[in-house]
Amino acid sequence: MSEAEPAAPERARWKFLRDLAIIVVVALFASFVVRTYLVRSFFIPSVSMERTLLVGDRVLVNELVPGVVPVRRGDVVVFRDPGGWLGPAQGDDLIKRVIGLPGDTVSCCGVAGELSVNGHPVHEPYVVLQPGSPRVAAEDFSVTVPEGRLWVMGDNRSRSADSRIHGSVPESDVVGRAFVTTWPVSRWSVLSRYGGVWDAVPDPS
Repeated sequence: MSEAEPAAPERARWKFLRDLAIIVVVALFASFVVRTYLVRSFFIPSVSMERTLLVGDRVLVNELVPGVVPVRRGDVVVFRDPGGWLGPAQGDDLIKRVIGLPGDTVSCCGVAGELSVNGHPVHEPYVVLQPGSPRVAAEDFSVTVPEGRLWVMGDNRSRSADSRIHGSVPESDVVGRAFVTTWPVSRWSVLSRYGGVWDAVPDPS
């Protein structure tokens, strides 16, 4: 071995440090990509989604929806204010549940007070109607959702200013689908779209 050639332990140490540096750089890059383009955290500021989401909850949002993964009925989505939904001091994003897809006819209300979509009554187990509190909008309506738009409503139907007041939301304004509550720890849970309820809804004829 020549004097210029490093000893085996030294070579191993430098190889370890090099590999460690590569791992750290790759991990930081992956974290940046995930946080910037795939998953974001959002804070819940209002009561419109109670009991599913409470004021102060934090949720993770999958930003592959709707660009890569399609929106489905029952999804809880974050979307940018299409204009006029929020006051100037309330931020730019809202969170509601998708009730109607493009072409769907959403009607309210049936004999039991339930919605129907494409003529199919939807029994929503997550809905809150506070006793003695009037609905935000008129109870009876029938709307066909335009192409490229979504009909969204809050789970707290008595306290949600949603599509009943503001109309449908452009699908292009959807930031992503909320899929888990991460904070506080006591509230950790996966957000269900209640597939058993919504998958029974027929497509528009």
